Amino acid sequence: MRRILTIFITLFICSISFSQDFNIETKLKGHVGFLTSDFLEGRKAGSNGERAAADYVYEQFVNAGITMLTDENGQDFSIEKDNISIKSRNIVGMVEGYDSKLKDEFIVIGAHLDALGINNLSVDGNIVEQVFRGADDNASGVAMLIELANMVASNSFLFPRSIIFVAFGASEEGMAGSWYFVNRAFDKIDNVKVMIDLNMLGRGDNANPFQVFSQTTQDALVDVMNQTEILPVVTAPKIATGQIASSDYLSFYNKDIPIVLFTTGMTREYHSLKDTPELLQYHNMERETNYLFYFLQTLSTQKDLLPELKGKESNLKSNDQTIYELSDCDVKPQFFHADESHFLQSWVYKYVKYPKAAVANGIQGKVYVSFVIEKDGKVSNVEVIQGVSDDLDDEAVKVVSISPKWTPGQIRGRKVRTIIILPIEFRLKR
Repeated sequence: MRRILTIFITLFICSISFSQDFNIETKLKGHVGFLTSDFLEGRKAGSNGERAAADYVYEQFVNAGITMLTDENGQDFSIEKDNISIKSRNIVGMVEGYDSKLKDEFIVIGAHLDALGINNLSVDGNIVEQVFRGADDNASGVAMLIELANMVASNSFLFPRSIIFVAFGASEEGMAGSWYFVNRAFDKIDNVKVMIDLNMLGRGDNANPFQVFSQTTQDALVDVMNQTEILPVVTAPKIATGQIASSDYLSFYNKDIPIVLFTTGMTREYHSLKDTPELLQYHNMERETNYLFYFLQTLSTQKDLLPELKGKESNLKSNDQTIYELSDCDVKPQFFHADESHFLQSWVYKYVKYPKAAVANGIQGKVYVSFVIEKDGKVSNVEVIQGVSDDLDDEAVKVVSISPKWTPGQIRGRKVRTIIILPIEFRLKR
């Protein structure tokens, strides 16, 4: 299998790299094209597709000329889920800083490799394979990580501190790869001064602007941003004030390492079959990559990097609008002292009404609905991420939207916003 993957990756790299005249936009599109291809089957954690994605990143890092801190097998680790062992890995490389003293201070920049994989659906007795391509989440971030590795390696004389590039495995499984990097695999974690997370950067339009989020002081972040904008950048992010999805930055945050997240935010296509490469704004991704290069350069040359965290709990209480997943929560949201299965049985299926038109036309199936449990327990942001028909979709959204309050999820005793995705099944009686 490894030989087949290697041949496929080599052929793909040759197809997009035959000319050094390719601009970054074209190269970003090529990386996303590979990562979202049918061959990778949605890059589910532990799958052959995720391994192929890791192999691809390894090859790209080697071609960029950065120093590899792992071999092609990466930092390999295993996690247990539903009595099944999932094997994954991180791919890690570095551009060493030129300053003899500062080179031992690290800036980590990372993006997660995996997506949701495939779903097999029975249609008229035939199995139809649905691929969750994960173009925005997070082929976009990985593509930009690769190009930043190329740019930093080619301009290493501009970076007094060392820049470490990490493609994290198994992020969709509770950020397992970043947790493993921070807590087990990287023995110089105390020398990591800042972590930069690239997650969902493919949209970058008016509806989903380029944003930056950090839990460090705003004055420190704005100072670095102002210095960056003096350089030849063609775009600049806004400081995020809305919904921020949980990501690998959390593993570093829990180690009191200052974090900076760059994103274009959550969209309707998040975690759905509609997150495809055709929706990405590659020209904007090129502009964002340009900004990130100069942001890295500015950060690397700072006399004092972003300040260490002090009183981080109180700082986050007032302004943290991050949306966490169920797996992130120490205490999961509850519906009348029970889990989401109880919500389905005691509320959804009790009050949902099967639309007459759907009954007449024999339409049935599962509507996958995402919604957020707010810090006060209210349900918000109800959206269909995989629908069946307009009338079934609308009924599913309606019954979830009128839900009574939940008990919100908690992380370290702090109430947080939590996203839940549930299948609501409409089945006709025979």
